[in-house]
Amino acid sequence: MARVVLSEVTKAYGGSPVVRNLNLDIAHNEFVALVGPSGCGKSTTLRMIAGLESLTSGTISIGDRIVNDLPPRDRNISMVFQTYALYPHMTVEENLSFGLKLAKAPPETISTRVREAANVLGLTDKLQRRPAQLSGGERQRVAMGRAMVRRPDVFLFDEPLSNLDAKLRTTMRHEIKRLHRRVQTTAIYVTHDQVEAMTLADRVIIMRDGVIEQMGTPEEVFGRPENIFVAGFIGSPPMNFLDAVMQDGGEEIALGDGTCIPLPAGRFRPAAPGTKLKLGVRAEDIIPAGHGPVPSEPWDFTAPVLFAEPLGGETHMIVELAGQECVARMLDPRPVSPGERFSFSVNSRRLHLFDAATGLSQARPAT
Repeated sequence: MARVVLSEVTKAYGGSPVVRNLNLDIAHNEFVALVGPSGCGKSTTLRMIAGLESLTSGTISIGDRIVNDLPPRDRNISMVFQTYALYPHMTVEENLSFGLKLAKAPPETISTRVREAANVLGLTDKLQRRPAQLSGGERQRVAMGRAMVRRPDVFLFDEPLSNLDAKLRTTMRHEIKRLHRRVQTTAIYVTHDQVEAMTLADRVIIMRDGVIEQMGTPEEVFGRPENIFVAGFIGSPPMNFLDAVMQDGGEEIALGDGTCIPLPAGRFRPAAPGTKLKLGVRAEDIIPAGHGPVPSEPWDFTAPVLFAEPLGGETHMIVELAGQECVARMLDPRPVSPGERFSFSVNSRRLHLFDAATGLSQARPAT
């Protein structure tokens, strides 16, 4: 069983920690994505699991073994890198088989596994080509196939799609998802791209400054962010945040221009009158009149459009609300002129509320 457990893992360079007291338990066959901004410690964490970086303190277990002192070759892991790391003078077949030959696997085993990997990844007709004769997507498939033939306990992916264009990234996400379903092994995937994390992973681990800010299913981290950082990081476009103050009675908040907004009953923890808050609302929950479903419990406002971003199937509208810019999403779009006024309905059941001082969510725990 390829369960991966990190216990109080810390990594410091020159006394400056880049990963701090990290605790993470990844189940056998689980697909986990580590996501966060540059410098958050996600790649360092992956490299410690792989054995490419030493730990300053803590332990890492793969299966039933503590692997802190084991070299990478003895951990039974396979890693797919951002840069493919293929041997340019070897054919696809030779690249796929090289690791097995080093391990002195029987020729029959090598042939079978290479053939299976090539079939799964659509490389059968390219086995005699060299990397220079392949597209970027094909090279990445070779890199995945090379990892696949080893039958590892754990697949490690270090931003494998960042060098590909947008269309190829979409295609390769599907390839990686299919590969994981086919081989049924533990996968740990590092990316700065939240779309990759949300579409690929069973569980998303959001990191910042070497610590875990939140972990959960894609639905959990999107729908119930535990703090302002997670709320602003997950979702595209990012969540809108508005300054607000709790009113007497705790049943409504006031925005900076005095607009009062009723809070859904039972949705948020009580706060003292005068408490400074941040109201979070996603663009898809600010609905222009006639361009989306009307929420069952809306609050409405009218505002001019400062400018618009047409995106084909939808348009992002930048509007001013309570003296702050917000993004609304128009479905079934039409041309929009700067200064044109629109009525908007906001879905009050999907509002988010955060303490302005701590950044923590005011939402009650899910029942």
